[in-house]
Amino acid sequence: MASKGRRVCVKVFLSSDVRTLTKEVDAFKQISVMKLEILHHFKYPGDGNDCELVLVSSGGSLRDEDSCDVLRDNDFLVLCKKNCFKAVRVNNCTVNIGASYYDLCELQEYPVGERKILELDGESLNHEILVAIGIRKYQLKLSDAAVAKINQSRKVVDDAVKNGKIVYGLTTGFGAFKDKVIEKDQVKELQINLITSHSCGVGSPLSQMRTRMVLALRINVLAKGYSGIRHETMEKMVQALNADCLPYIPEKGSVGASGDLAPLSHLALGLMGQGEMWSPKTGWGPANEVLKANNLTVLELEAKEGLALNNGTQVITALGAEALYRAEMIAKQADVVAALTAEVLEGVPEQFSKDVHDVRPHPGQKLAASRLRHLMHASNLHLPDAGKFASEIIKSRLDRESGSKSKKVQDVYSIRCIPQVHGVVHETIAFVKHILTTEINSVTDNPMVMINRETPETASAGNFHGEYPGKSLDQIAIAIHEIANISERRIERLVHPDYIKEPIDFPGFLVGGQEGLNNGFMILQYTAAALVSENKVLTHPSTVDSITTSGGTEDHVSMGTYAARKALTVVENVEHVLAIELLANCQALDIQKSRGNSTTAPLEKVYHLVRENVPKLQQDRFMSPDIVAVVRLLQEGKVWDQVKDDLPESAKCGITVSCH
Repeated sequence: MASKGRRVCVKVFLSSDVRTLTKEVDAFKQISVMKLEILHHFKYPGDGNDCELVLVSSGGSLRDEDSCDVLRDNDFLVLCKKNCFKAVRVNNCTVNIGASYYDLCELQEYPVGERKILELDGESLNHEILVAIGIRKYQLKLSDAAVAKINQSRKVVDDAVKNGKIVYGLTTGFGAFKDKVIEKDQVKELQINLITSHSCGVGSPLSQMRTRMVLALRINVLAKGYSGIRHETMEKMVQALNADCLPYIPEKGSVGASGDLAPLSHLALGLMGQGEMWSPKTGWGPANEVLKANNLTVLELEAKEGLALNNGTQVITALGAEALYRAEMIAKQADVVAALTAEVLEGVPEQFSKDVHDVRPHPGQKLAASRLRHLMHASNLHLPDAGKFASEIIKSRLDRESGSKSKKVQDVYSIRCIPQVHGVVHETIAFVKHILTTEINSVTDNPMVMINRETPETASAGNFHGEYPGKSLDQIAIAIHEIANISERRIERLVHPDYIKEPIDFPGFLVGGQEGLNNGFMILQYTAAALVSENKVLTHPSTVDSITTSGGTEDHVSMGTYAARKALTVVENVEHVLAIELLANCQALDIQKSRGNSTTAPLEKVYHLVRENVPKLQQDRFMSPDIVAVVRLLQEGKVWDQVKDDLPESAKCGITVSCH
């Protein structure tokens, strides 16, 4: 971070199309600034007059009087008019060309007073609410029941210290030093040393969204009352989260047992006033100064509290919760995108007939087939449990085949086998949801304070081991990858000149304009192929690995944190591949429409959604922003929103897994 009074080099963009940038502004795309008001002499392109501007950095909205101390080198600033700021965040503009929907949520204003209040009790949190906390839709508070359990468990800790009991991590050292007894007057120092010595992570910091999720999840599991932490400490954690005071947490350094020691130590370190911290009021700065600027005080650890803060699976599980949320979102929309591809390629709806899938009754397969039946052409086909929508595309094929000896009886595997491939993904997601929902509301530190026993006491065990969430996230990465794997094959079917020449007669690579002079979707298929191939490496399971740590005392670890990190990368790649398929099938639908053929009513709504954000390709153009725009629609669930009311309840819901 730049020190006070020094210049910082930042990148400055305007919230308009790059083609409208003036030379004056373009010359300042990378500048040195000391005070942000220096930027206000810019003239907004197209207006010619001085404009009231809002400055937005990667860390949020900035004030005119802020110094460059709120910025980092290579940070970016966005200049846009205040009255169009909201539109800028959702428009397809070059300001944040690679920004996801979740990145844009960071720019959204969620005033503290307008956030919903969520009581944490350690029992009822789920992945969807955790993601909502991550994008600042909630303020947190502890439930009365949680406070009572916290106080009860703390009494056990205080009694143990008072009576000189030998308890791991309370009156002994850690790991290989477990047999070293600590004197009573060293108990506080022991906890401080634990956090500072374990704060040795490396790599880029977790995003603000993910840091909020980790902090919220740690509060939730401590609220169960089995960790011996003080109520006062818990309240300071809640206050920090509600004020958006977020410690710097490097993403690398955890082996997933004993839990996420290094990253959770960085979380605690910031709350202790050490290391770096970010807040909307200050930007990045020394943690103690950031806390002070927000009228908060640092944590002062007492017995057991360091161990309560850094021993658990909350980084694995928080990142996994986001991966699960996004995987679930993209998987159900993959059924919709695939249905549109099957339509524009004049597929055979009969292959999704209910009775066909009833004889191989996997729940996920039946769910995907049902969605396809209800979205595609079913009029006059006499399919049981199907929609009633008609498609001019399929009708034109049937009319063409009537009286002809040639008839299309089945499609290639990437279309015919959509239910079988997508179905197992839906079931894997349901399984992972079961695992992570349990983990989100579980005690995962050591030792635990067993307030549920007749005589409350401490107990050492291994609940910190990250095998459950780690293994499940390896599985979700493998499963969701297959959505992109088969999608890329459908993209190839949409653009390959030989595949679409007869009988559909689409131009090669779906070019708009003259073939040869224009390349159309040729290289978009390259991008999809590259992402799918990258995923094939990333889906190698992390949790098949283990390495001995802590002098041999921790001789099996989960590597679950890397499983979570790469699962997020896999899901992001899948989102981009599905976006490319949706762009391609909408371009193919444009060609069908030029011949007077429309698709079914639900899929027409999907098409219009895409066209509201991305125009038809009429000649070659820069298409990265098109992909990003559609990715955002998918991440926000907008494609699903277009069709959900046209599906029966049984096709709207996902699959639940009951484990007995």
